[in-house]
Amino acid sequence: MSREAVLTPRAQEILHSIVKRYVETGEPVASRTVSRARKEPLSPATVRNLMADLDEAGYLEQPHTSAGRIPTGRAFQLHVQCLLSGRLPSLPAGRFRAELSEVDSPAGRIERSCHLLTEFTHNMGITAAIPTAAQTLDRVELIRLADRRVLMIVITRDGTVRDRVVWMDEALSPEELISICNYLNRSFGGWVLADVRRELEARLRQDHAACDAILSRLIELYGKGLLDIDAAAEVHLEGAANLVAVDLRLTRRRMQELFRALEEKKRILELLDRFLEQPAGELGVQVGLGEVHPSMKDLSFIGINVLLPGGLSAKIAVLGPIRMNYERVMSAVLHMGSTLRQLPA
Repeated sequence: MSREAVLTPRAQEILHSIVKRYVETGEPVASRTVSRARKEPLSPATVRNLMADLDEAGYLEQPHTSAGRIPTGRAFQLHVQCLLSGRLPSLPAGRFRAELSEVDSPAGRIERSCHLLTEFTHNMGITAAIPTAAQTLDRVELIRLADRRVLMIVITRDGTVRDRVVWMDEALSPEELISICNYLNRSFGGWVLADVRRELEARLRQDHAACDAILSRLIELYGKGLLDIDAAAEVHLEGAANLVAVDLRLTRRRMQELFRALEEKKRILELLDRFLEQPAGELGVQVGLGEVHPSMKDLSFIGINVLLPGGLSAKIAVLGPIRMNYERVMSAVLHMGSTLRQLPA
């Protein structure tokens, strides 16, 4: 069987049974084991010949001459493709909903979902709350500080808080700051941030804005980034210790490199952005992460983009060994994303 050959249904069935058995035991799978596990009889010799063909095609490898075979990354990729095209098992999603409903804010639910995914899959959970311009403004707060400084606080309806300290050309009194806050909150409370910026820019361009005491001060604050405070993604990680319990064939040095890589927020965000390019609601699966970091070559990534009520975006994912229960993890990520979307802002 050549590497380009399409697998027969029987060969695919044998391959999937080997993958599942290897996931369960972590041990090489022998032809006799596959033969005994089948409902329909198939001799060990026939299974052995099929396994030899799969080995030649790059789906299996034999660690030792006398041992059984283990699936390669290519085999896991095919296994995942078949799962994505089929029906994933249902999960007790009521538990996800019950626990997430206890949290008031979408950002808090995203953090809790990281814990739930880690606990449910026994792998490493990763979640990130991504602020967007589609968020709805709740209120603006301006606090006078010493030395002509002002603390600008923008709070959105989903509970996201953004803040920045700026230096003013002239000191602003507490009364002036209260007047500016009242103007913004009365005029734009409940508006989408992107719409607030467009409308406010139009108002501030008008001639009378420079003559109005409040608007003239607001022009300076807006120029210093008010309502344009880009909040960084809030990333949550949990369960890195679960990776230690898995045989990733890493030396001590490689294990240290892996943990250092997982501690880098920038690298985690790169991981999420790189493998979650699918539209919101569609699973993204990557088998083997060696392109991200050499120490991650025996890890797999399963995640999903979620658009939440109120404009907040989220990325939720699970990081685990290539030898993971893909059905369970994919179902957990999919159900978690669905639960987050359904809960009110």
